[in-house]
Amino acid sequence: MPVAALTRAAVAAATCAALLVPLAACGSTGVEARPDGRRTVTDGATSSPSARPGARPSRFDRVPGVGDRTHRRIPSAARQVVAVYGDHADSADATVVLYTKDGTGWRKARSWPAHNGRKGWTPDHREDDKRSPVGVFSLSDAGGVLPDPGAKLPYTRSAAFQAPRHWAERYWNDFDYVIAIDYNRVRGVPPNDPVRPQGGSKGGSIWFHLDHGGGTSGCVSLSRSGMEYLLRTLDPELRPVVVMGDKARLRT
Repeated sequence: MPVAALTRAAVAAATCAALLVPLAACGSTGVEARPDGRRTVTDGATSSPSARPGARPSRFDRVPGVGDRTHRRIPSAARQVVAVYGDHADSADATVVLYTKDGTGWRKARSWPAHNGRKGWTPDHREDDKRSPVGVFSLSDAGGVLPDPGAKLPYTRSAAFQAPRHWAERYWNDFDYVIAIDYNRVRGVPPNDPVRPQGGSKGGSIWFHLDHGGGTSGCVSLSRSGMEYLLRTLDPELRPVVVMGDKARLRT
């Protein structure tokens, strides 16, 4: 077996062992081959974009609404940016916008209404503070309860993503699809991997996931159609990142 396959197998085994760990923050594996060679893992369990079709997308010299300090944190190799603009520091309402780099400029591809932590935003996120972390983070892994919808990011399908049934019913489908935000996590493993490199007090399991109509425990949520679009569009070859925070902090 090639070294890469051994590594994936080890990750899957470690994830299965971690399923006994309770779900943290917003969230809580056999391996199916994909034609493109990327990972799809399964354990056997089983709002529309705002851009008008045919409309010419706007082009910007830099990501709009992002000030110098934050913009410098966007890696030069990034060709896709998901910007999450929180209404204000203590609000759970936000807008998600996908930008793609075209030469030296950025084009707006799609946007969706969204929600973030129910208490707003913080530059110093802590476990269970109900605020979303402000910052620039890579996007490298995805997964969910449902089968892979054609994701370009490595996708892990597992019943372990299922929201607990003692939660209110409106939350039950939150994790049908998730995209891990690389805050206090190890890249290259399933989104529900429990390892927290900065320690448990800094929280973790910060994801994009399906919206239930209100604030989250720290994740960013948007429509099913929006999640499907991001999963099918975010490409590891284009080094996608998320730039997220309330509008005032992002402008600094």
